[in-house]
Amino acid sequence: MKSDIELYYRAHVFCCTNQRPPGHKRGCCAEKGAERLRDYMKSRCKELGLPDVRINNAGCLDRCELGPCFVVYPEGVWYAPKNESDVDEIIATHLVKGDRVERLRLPSRKA
Repeated sequence: MKSDIELYYRAHVFCCTNQRPPGHKRGCCAEKGAERLRDYMKSRCKELGLPDVRINNAGCLDRCELGPCFVVYPEGVWYAPKNESDVDEIIATHLVKGDRVERLRLPSRKA
C-alpha cells in the first residue's frame, strides 16, 4: 500500500491489556501478564532512546486465547511475548533492526 503521508511514529505497538472475569472460557491478556510486559517494553524503548516508537495500551484485540497479544504498526505484525526476554527480542529485532521475530509471531488473520 502506497502512502503519501509521513508517519508520526515509525512504529506503533498496541499491547492488549484487556481483562475478563476470572474463569472466562477465552481467558484474557491481562491475566497472562500483558500489563507487566507492556510496561517493560515501554521502559526499555525509552531507555534505548527510541523516540519514534510508541507503546500503547489496547483493549481487546480478539486474540485472547493466544495472548498476551501485541501488534506492531504500520506493518500489522502480531506477536505473543511471554516474558521480558521475548520483549527484548521484539525490540532488538523488529523495532530497532526492522526484521521479524518469527518464533513469536501470530498469524495476521484468524484462520
